[in-house]
Amino acid sequence: MTDSRTPLPPDLQPETLAVRAGIDRSHHGEHSEGLFLTSSFVFPNAHEAAERFQGRTPGNVYSRFTNPTVTAFEERLAAMEGAEMCVATASGMAAILSMCMGMLKSGDHIVSSGSIFGSTVNLFAKWLTRFGIETTFVAGQDPAAWRAAMRPATRLVYLETPSNPMTEVFDIGAIAQVAHEGGALLAVDNCFCTPALQKPLELGADLIIHSATKYLDGQGRVLGGAVLGPKALLHDTVYQFLRTAGPSMSAFNAWVVLKGLETLKVRVDAQSANALAVSRWLEAHPAVERVWYPGLPSHPQHALAMRQQRSGGAIVSFEVKGGRETAWRVIDHTQVCSITANLGDTKTTITHPATTTHGRISADERAAAGITEGLIRLAVGLESPQDLITDLGRGMR
Repeated sequence: MTDSRTPLPPDLQPETLAVRAGIDRSHHGEHSEGLFLTSSFVFPNAHEAAERFQGRTPGNVYSRFTNPTVTAFEERLAAMEGAEMCVATASGMAAILSMCMGMLKSGDHIVSSGSIFGSTVNLFAKWLTRFGIETTFVAGQDPAAWRAAMRPATRLVYLETPSNPMTEVFDIGAIAQVAHEGGALLAVDNCFCTPALQKPLELGADLIIHSATKYLDGQGRVLGGAVLGPKALLHDTVYQFLRTAGPSMSAFNAWVVLKGLETLKVRVDAQSANALAVSRWLEAHPAVERVWYPGLPSHPQHALAMRQQRSGGAIVSFEVKGGRETAWRVIDHTQVCSITANLGDTKTTITHPATTTHGRISADERAAAGITEGLIRLAVGLESPQDLITDLGRGMR
């Protein structure tokens, strides 16, 4: 959709696209995007209904797969990521599932980073195996390890960068080369950075995954997800799966995330600056064993992060001395931070990954991913960094 009265000029910056892309005003001339809370759409005649159902003429049919508000979100996010097409879904996990079910078949193989969200591990290692899709998990960033994991049946290579919760940063271009040499596609979860900080397609990725629940909304209000990439790749696979199976984003949620996108850059820039200040304080604290934050020179992939990303982002993970007992004490003594596993909110959130986000995977899988009992994940918000430092210090001794 575009506003036919004022078409957008080419080569706009992402922050402008976040405010202006994906607008198709109705005859009412509304300035804010319209919210179309309707399940179905009326056709002028039977012939038009048949044409739309068959996809021979454009237009809305049924909100499971066509809705003006959802389309506005899809077009805006696609413009921001530099993608030809975006398919909106009900959640971030629905986006990953839709990608896999739409593009893979029994006998296919996935190569995935081992440093990914716990639910994604479960999806790949447990649920997809029921459909004959196997996954090999790779530890580390070395392209040689990724190349060694490839098989003739490998169709998808998957990674998060930075990863959840260890903020590992992966060389998208190098891993894309491995994937393409093996005839596979590279999908990158861009949840932590968003297009405000990182553009995976420009770095060689074929597909982008988003949990719109996180920074795209930015205020912890609704669920949503998205798969982005070339139209020729998505239309007959992911989009058709969504049309049939229905893991669809609601119009209301799309409208909320549309408004969140307008402030994405200013929020992420401010949160990243706060995260850097907090991570520096944590690194100097005697109760802290180690800090993982891509914006710190001590981060193992700091140089790579600064090449791929505009900043270190807003996620800080740190390990306290004393294991779970100390970690829980730090969390429980906070009075400003919200104890919740969600992230990307304007309110700082704090969680213990080993017993929350990654609590359903095995102890061996957690150990392989570096998730110890003393690890705490902090998603830094828009509060004063000094107030956050004081809050974290309450339980440290």
